[in-house]
Amino acid sequence: MKIKSFIPLALLLTIGMVSITGCQKGDLVDNPNVASSTGVVPPTLILNHLTAKMIRSDEQPFGRGSKSAQSVLSTYSYYFGDNNYAFGNTEDTYDLLKYAIALQAQAGGTTNKYYALSQFFKAYAGIWLSERVGDIPFSQAGNPSILTPKYDVQHDVYKSALAMLDNANTILGPIATASPGTLLDKTGDVFGLTNLQWQKLVNTYTLRVLISLSKRASDNADLNIPAKFANIVNNPGTYPIMTGNEDNLVYHYNQAFNPYAILSLGLQPYNNYDGIGLPYINSTVPNADPRLLVVASATVSQVTAGVPAGSFAAFVGIDDNQTTAALYGLDAKTYSHSNYDRYFALPAAYTGANAEPFVFIGYPEMCFNIAEAINLGWVSGNSSSTWYNNGINASLALYNITNGQTLTIGDYSGTTLGTATVNLPAFLANVAYKGDNAAGLAQIFTQRYVALHLNSGFAAFLHWRRSVSNANPNGIPAFSQGGAGIGTGGSNLIPRRWQYPANEAAYNSANFNAAITSQFGGTDDPTKDTWLTK
Repeated sequence: MKIKSFIPLALLLTIGMVSITGCQKGDLVDNPNVASSTGVVPPTLILNHLTAKMIRSDEQPFGRGSKSAQSVLSTYSYYFGDNNYAFGNTEDTYDLLKYAIALQAQAGGTTNKYYALSQFFKAYAGIWLSERVGDIPFSQAGNPSILTPKYDVQHDVYKSALAMLDNANTILGPIATASPGTLLDKTGDVFGLTNLQWQKLVNTYTLRVLISLSKRASDNADLNIPAKFANIVNNPGTYPIMTGNEDNLVYHYNQAFNPYAILSLGLQPYNNYDGIGLPYINSTVPNADPRLLVVASATVSQVTAGVPAGSFAAFVGIDDNQTTAALYGLDAKTYSHSNYDRYFALPAAYTGANAEPFVFIGYPEMCFNIAEAINLGWVSGNSSSTWYNNGINASLALYNITNGQTLTIGDYSGTTLGTATVNLPAFLANVAYKGDNAAGLAQIFTQRYVALHLNSGFAAFLHWRRSVSNANPNGIPAFSQGGAGIGTGGSNLIPRRWQYPANEAAYNSANFNAAITSQFGGTDDPTKDTWLTK
């Protein structure tokens, strides 16, 4: 993904190597294109790569992350990709880890902003991979003298990562206090965050990590999961967190180097093969959620039959249980698509100018994470209802939705079918928080899911995965599974994990085999839970 130029990995790998010199008589001049043994790569260039490559291609809007959440689906795999959950071998984040280690080495000390960010990115790289597969090489990963790093158990990966995140916050504290509004690195940081915003990001991300451990909160006392969560929420002076959408980690697109996902994924001409999934429809239509009116098109067949285009009854979802071949057989007029003018129409589609910002780690999700923690009894002295409502209002603000607003409702090609008037009081009454109980928890999961539509990569799927239980195998909100469209064969159930990166079995086979034996009985089985989600 092209954003800004960054230093090649090959150059980083030459750091610490002796200079290459010529061998011929009279030709003893160092090669000027190779870093010398004392060469230093500016931290700003390393940070540029880390921030530019933090978001993977399958985490962008309309990519695999969106499809795994069943919020948008494909009806023709040839042009719009498939919807199945045959994840296979995951990619890895070893590139981020190596650059984070390089940033740590080039930071010039252990108390400056670059060292702090090296801690954040090391933790981020480890969590990203571990939450997908389980135990991973972490404590020894990236050490050039260890070619086959050991696997750390998932518990230890999280424990180490949480310590790194806490260290990053401690280092950034005095820096953010001294110059909160100063850009941390105006050329290396593609997100353009200030010192204080980076500190807020570190702590907001830590809350995401801690809530992801919800199933392990009561049986891992050494991790102090509820206490750590409460300490962050209740001590904003020491642990500042995001206070609004202005603090969001937003991924910016541009036509020249980094076009919006519709263009970069090659989807722009094929809007008629995009459909809105049933879980999103079922999470919005019953509540008269105006976000649906913004992101989706009305169903042409419903409008033709006399249903007003602005009525929520005009929006129909498609079922992920069906194969894309079966979905291809559907008439495009019989289901809802993503809003053509918002996502597909040129020239705005080059930059996503009409779309909501692509938030990767953001305030709305943080609000719901805090509301969930309060609902679970982790945090006292705070109102779960307040945080829940803050999350909803912040999500509405990302879509610029206001009460009484007139919205144009179109079909999948952008042809206007009618209008709708936003009724925020009715919506907010429909989703009024039901209390710190199971019903309230279900509302938090549902509203967080809606807020993560086309945002935050796989976050919606990973939160949903936590909601699955023997009593509720389809999770919250209910995902489709069991049909051929899931693509996992046999039972066609949604997998619990990805398989390990292929290189692990090829180049670190002894440690890899030991890890899958201890976790899954000897088979890299995607249907098995890891420690995180058991």
